[in-house]
Amino acid sequence: MEGIKVLELARTLAGPVSGQMLGDLGAEVIKVEQPGRGDEARHFSPPEWEGESCYYLSSNRNKRSITVNLKTERGKEIIHELAKDSDVLIENFRTGATEKLGIDYETLKKINPRIIYLSVSGFGRTGPEKDRAGYDILMQGYAGLMSTTGEPGTPYKAGPSVADLTTGILGALGVLAALLARGKTGEGQFVDSSLLDGQIMTLNHLATGFFATGQSAKPMGQAHNSIVPYQVFQTSDKNIVLAAGNDSLWEKVCKGMGWEDLLQEESFKTNQLRVSNREQLIPILAERISQFTSDEFCSKMDEAGVPCGPVNSVGEAITSPQAVARESMVNVDHPKIKDLKTPAFPVKLSDTPASVRLHPPLLGEHTEDVLLSLGFNSEKISRMREDGVL
Repeated sequence: MEGIKVLELARTLAGPVSGQMLGDLGAEVIKVEQPGRGDEARHFSPPEWEGESCYYLSSNRNKRSITVNLKTERGKEIIHELAKDSDVLIENFRTGATEKLGIDYETLKKINPRIIYLSVSGFGRTGPEKDRAGYDILMQGYAGLMSTTGEPGTPYKAGPSVADLTTGILGALGVLAALLARGKTGEGQFVDSSLLDGQIMTLNHLATGFFATGQSAKPMGQAHNSIVPYQVFQTSDKNIVLAAGNDSLWEKVCKGMGWEDLLQEESFKTNQLRVSNREQLIPILAERISQFTSDEFCSKMDEAGVPCGPVNSVGEAITSPQAVARESMVNVDHPKIKDLKTPAFPVKLSDTPASVRLHPPLLGEHTEDVLLSLGFNSEKISRMREDGVL
């Protein structure tokens, strides 16, 4: 994406994730922040690293930061000037706010018909609830994720901000599609990415299953509603996951462990039967698996060709030999933090790999450089600082 210019007016997580992904792929990203305070994510802590929020650090590399007061006329003019030369704009204001500020799609496409305008929101920009604010935990509940997670009767949110992250990834995908379309038509377009739509997409077969059966999926704890055995088990030292996703894998589990009695049991012959008889089968498996250490059991499953592995902590996961070999975490040079590491771009491209070129910027770090490039001189910039524009 070298040569693509992105103007990011987004805060917190979903919008900045889109901007970071585009930046990782080579785009030039200018992050516009509120003077004095900046992106709200700068204040989401703990944890902090040398006074910088880890929340912010994880989602804002490969960007330059400028501060602009969007509520001033001069601030709006600066955004208009930047939009003239931008390929993409990313925003996640409440519905209607960009129109009041004069930086909405209809206004900016008159300035730049080629601009691709990514609008990130909780509920989407259409529909009866478009004006509602949406945060990750709210949307995990509203969009059905919580109702299928955890133990029966107690809804759980996912640990990471999966609604925000999904929306950010899908927003970047939408931008890429719009860029391809612009290559054919020469015109930009409006891209609407919402936490609601992203979370409903992740319901996947559970959503389709509702229309097939009229029944909403229920939480299954560590188990799966359609596959057995496909869940967490406790070994003698730690939890592991066993994922026998089909009848062939079930056969390999039994043969690999020497459990011929289970293999011959008619009530466990097929996955459909195992699902129907899970209350009989799971206690048997739990008791037998508990006799092994995690290494012992997982080694046997590896030899048998059955997906199986430990339930790792965050630290164990990101420092595992496989994660290290895959370079799943990347080093980022930073003026305040030694050995800063953040999650890498998750897709490996053979010829045009993602790269880290810029650290997550300090607040307003590049304001003067960007404004000088727009033709403002140092005197005007100083005056705008005094006037509260920057």
